[in-house]
Amino acid sequence: AALDVVAEARGIPCFSTPTGWKFFGNLMSSKEMFDGTDYTPFLCGEESFGTGSDHIREKDGLWAVLAWMSILMKANENTPEGEPLVQVKDIVKQHWEKYGRHFYCRYDYEAVESDAANEVMDLIRDSFIGGDISSVTDDESSIKLVGAEEFGYVDPVDGSETNKQGLILSFEYPSGDTSRVIFRLSGTGSAGATIRMYLERFEKDASKHDESAPVALKSLADRALALVKMEELTGRESPTVIT
Repeated sequence: AALDVVAEARGIPCFSTPTGWKFFGNLMSSKEMFDGTDYTPFLCGEESFGTGSDHIREKDGLWAVLAWMSILMKANENTPEGEPLVQVKDIVKQHWEKYGRHFYCRYDYEAVESDAANEVMDLIRDSFIGGDISSVTDDESSIKLVGAEEFGYVDPVDGSETNKQGLILSFEYPSGDTSRVIFRLSGTGSAGATIRMYLERFEKDASKHDESAPVALKSLADRALALVKMEELTGRESPTVIT
């Protein structure tokens, strides 16, 4: 992810945790409560941070706006009066030039029949995570499946373990650029389940940085959906919503 790339380049510790602020809390209190490493100042956020789409989401969106205001203030502190101000798009494009662009998108399949939703997840576990991915044949996209795992988290502060936090399929494009697709299931009650498919693709070619995320990720989405037999198992030809 973009965050990992920047953190590594700047020598900053970076943690990928399961969903939930309780996981951030341990890291934030590592020194005071556990006599561990001091990670402060600490920046944390979830998908709903609000800047990954074209709309602001709930309370986290307010934080996103304040964060960008702080970034813009710093970026413009030496801008002479009367000169054009540095804008968000300028900062974003500078980031892409230095680190490459990471495209993100999410497909939601809502109110899927629970048994069908579980079949999709079981297929991923059995065929890819627990299976032999070297036997997976290429398709016309030439996007190659190179890895599969179920995300689990071992808290570096107290050693607690949290399992079954998402199914990850890792891919590689013919250019060598990497990508991944994450599947998560929620709400498996009487009203049905929601299958969320998160798409992420790295693109180093600057000539492609201005593509829209849904367009840039369409071939990856098609590849993943075909592998997990989404339409065949759920009867859904398309997601309920794309963000």
